[in-house]
Amino acid sequence: MSSDGDVDLDDFPALEEAEVTIHENDHGLHIADDDVTGVSSQGQTPEAALENLAAALESYREATEDETGDDWL
Repeated sequence: MSSDGDVDLDDFPALEEAEVTIHENDHGLHIADDDVTGVSSQGQTPEAALENLAAALESYREATEDETGDDWL
């Protein structure tokens, strides 16, 4: 992981298999990207960005794990 803060990824089990990079944009938001899936999220702090990315990755994995596609009914 590459980041602009001192953040422990062990606090975010959903990011275990992710390749995470974090940067701060021109507006002061911290952007967390998973280079494996292309999923991104943001937050006011690096920790918030990672927490949001972990939630987004959980949703991404749930959506891509559905092999039957019949649970939408």
